[in-house]
Amino acid sequence: MELTFFSNGAALEVTGSRHILSIDGQKIQIDCGAFQGKRKETEEKNRSGFDHAEQISALILTHGHYDHCGLIPYMVKRGYRGNIYTTPASRDIASLIMMDSAHIQARDKEYLEKQARKKGETFSWDPLYTEQDVVQATELFVGFSYHRPFHVLPRIMAEFYDAGHILGSALVLLTLQKGAGLKEDLRILFTGDLGRKGKPIIRDPEPVPAPDIIVLEGTYGDRLHDTQEEVLSKLSRIVNETVNRGGKLLIPAFAVERTQELVYLLHLLADGKRIPDIPIYVDSPMATNATTIFQVHPECYDQEIHEAFLKHHKNPFGFNNLHFITSVAESKELNKLKIPAIIISADGMCEAGRILHHLANNIQDPRTTVLFVGYTAENTLGRRILSGQKEVKIFGELYTVRAKVEELSAMSAHADYREIGEYLQALDTTRLKSIYLVHGEPSALDHLASYLETMGFPRPIIVEPERVYSML
Repeated sequence: MELTFFSNGAALEVTGSRHILSIDGQKIQIDCGAFQGKRKETEEKNRSGFDHAEQISALILTHGHYDHCGLIPYMVKRGYRGNIYTTPASRDIASLIMMDSAHIQARDKEYLEKQARKKGETFSWDPLYTEQDVVQATELFVGFSYHRPFHVLPRIMAEFYDAGHILGSALVLLTLQKGAGLKEDLRILFTGDLGRKGKPIIRDPEPVPAPDIIVLEGTYGDRLHDTQEEVLSKLSRIVNETVNRGGKLLIPAFAVERTQELVYLLHLLADGKRIPDIPIYVDSPMATNATTIFQVHPECYDQEIHEAFLKHHKNPFGFNNLHFITSVAESKELNKLKIPAIIISADGMCEAGRILHHLANNIQDPRTTVLFVGYTAENTLGRRILSGQKEVKIFGELYTVRAKVEELSAMSAHADYREIGEYLQALDTTRLKSIYLVHGEPSALDHLASYLETMGFPRPIIVEPERVYSML
């Protein structure tokens, strides 16, 4: 039995999760995520590793974030025809994310061709996939709810447990049943992205039966998050300071989970009179659609949200000052606002979407605040702004950063290193043989490996890209 991590598969980096488990000549792939970063590197990495897509026997999706599902249509386009196993909520979210990606790629092609024509140049570039490719991919999805074991392949069972990361996110527990050289069942846990306790809306990460091997994410392997009350206090301070300057608060946020959580927190602050009565705009068609998906998957809610809906009939995802923007015309009208406002818009790393237009129109205004509420990968516009660059390129033009830049890392849906350790401590680890660390930058993984070792866990293996690891 062997495990392979692609060079663009979240090995020593954060985006593009894609791992292959080879067993008895058959291959199970966990996730098929897109890499995000510099355009040239992104193009090369996202098109590599699919020469034998038809040889993959089964694909399991841990959750619907772009860096875990974004290349599924490309994999299907390259010949994959097997089942794609995931939870019902992840199926719906992934469909939305993939279709949005197809739209963005189509617009990119039009834009790049137009720019080339202006320069009198010839341009040739094809998107990774089209809307029709997304449709073909979604036809392969097979949904299984949490705690419903199913056969992936003969002698290989899978079961989903709630990862507490985003709606529908799953810890994947694979069980290789004894026989053919195995004296007893062998359990492999793929965490996907591990969530956190006490987050709004969704449940806490669930413990799983005793694993023998864990493939563990380490995005925040060298960071600690603030508490929920600290988040509310800091968010209210940022809102009030921006309003007092007469500016706009721009929040680049992923359309799935982060936007809904922001709306929920702003609702709490508004109800508690901790922020003034100002308009809040969610300027993202995908976020609007994602919020609808949230409303039809109450099976994923935590008790607090259940009570808000069922006992008090309150909508945690909407209140008087909240406006969902869908059309381009409405989005452009936001540029004419002369009063303080909050604008939440995708993409969280500022690599695509309407947030780019809002940044171009407001980042040079010192009254503006740009608030980051999630992870920004290396070589993304979001990381450049957050790291303090004085000038950044948006749509090929240089802009001076005069806006105030803030960060709320505690809103991240990823567990920090202490929370990762606490989750592992809650498991029965008497059978644990090894831990493989993925989905993290080298410094974060180094710190996490040392931290877990001091807690008494076997020294984690920081996986290297393209290396094949024997797991027996």
